[in-house]
Amino acid sequence: MTIHTWQVTGMTCGHCVAAVREEVSALDGVRDVDVELETGRVTVTSEVPLDRAAVAAAVEEAGYQLA
Repeated sequence: MTIHTWQVTGMTCGHCVAAVREEVSALDGVRDVDVELETGRVTVTSEVPLDRAAVAAAVEEAGYQLA
């Protein structure tokens, strides 16, 4: 297992958290996504290392940006 942590900007509510969690969870190999609204921290546990560009695209699909 691999654990990655990123910062996401623009999240302001529980809906934001759910949207980011849903999009990032859809990436291949992802097992768990923890999104902290207060800090903007997104911690992803995956079976394989994740490509930053793929995570950035998923976050952007949800309407937010990687910091």
